[in-house]
Amino acid sequence: MKYLWYAFLGIFSLGFLGAIAAGIGTLALISHYGKDLPDYQQLKDYKPPVLTRLYAGDGRLLAEYATEKRVFVPIEFIPDLVKNAFIAAEDKNFYKHGGLDYTAIGRAGFIYAQHLMGRNVDVIGGSTITQQVVKNFLLTNERSFERKIKEAILATRMEQALPKDRILELYLNEIYLGAGTYGVGAAALYYYNKSLDELAPEEAAYLAALPKAPNNYHPIRKKAEAKGRRDWVI
Repeated sequence: MKYLWYAFLGIFSLGFLGAIAAGIGTLALISHYGKDLPDYQQLKDYKPPVLTRLYAGDGRLLAEYATEKRVFVPIEFIPDLVKNAFIAAEDKNFYKHGGLDYTAIGRAGFIYAQHLMGRNVDVIGGSTITQQVVKNFLLTNERSFERKIKEAILATRMEQALPKDRILELYLNEIYLGAGTYGVGAAALYYYNKSLDELAPEEAAYLAALPKAPNNYHPIRKKAEAKGRRDWVI
């Protein structure tokens, strides 16, 4: 019995020391990569460039000018149907986490490990909507350990500085949705010639299916894949 107690103490001590080492390592990473990061505070008042339209005297649309097709829609004018569709597809715990969804990260890591072992699985990401805002606005698309660490640090800091609805507003107006459209307002006009409040549930679900890979869910060229992804969102 005495030896079992000593073994238990040894295992507990190793676990305790391991937790301390992990904590020190985490603090060291944050200290190293948390310096000289982009200023996320600028996003409090950010307004993206939008589409400029030229109309004739009788109201006819003559031309559109923009490097990106975008219509900025304030969060209070984005219907819950649209918001919930994107949250369901991209980050179902958006209103619960503090910038990082550790359950999603663990699930993505487990599936990726299976992929590395040669199993036929669909690799998924573990990024939250907040992390995607950080990547789209403040960082690059570079795939590196350093970028992911910076993304995680900025996401947690952004959650402390900005309301959830502001983060969601930035995301829904910035996300690329195919065919040169950025944001849900421009995408609704392009795909359905509708404003956001006119979208049917299946139409909102289709738009929410696009961020993962717009070219893979083209409504004509990839009709079956688009329908499958849309139905998954629904």
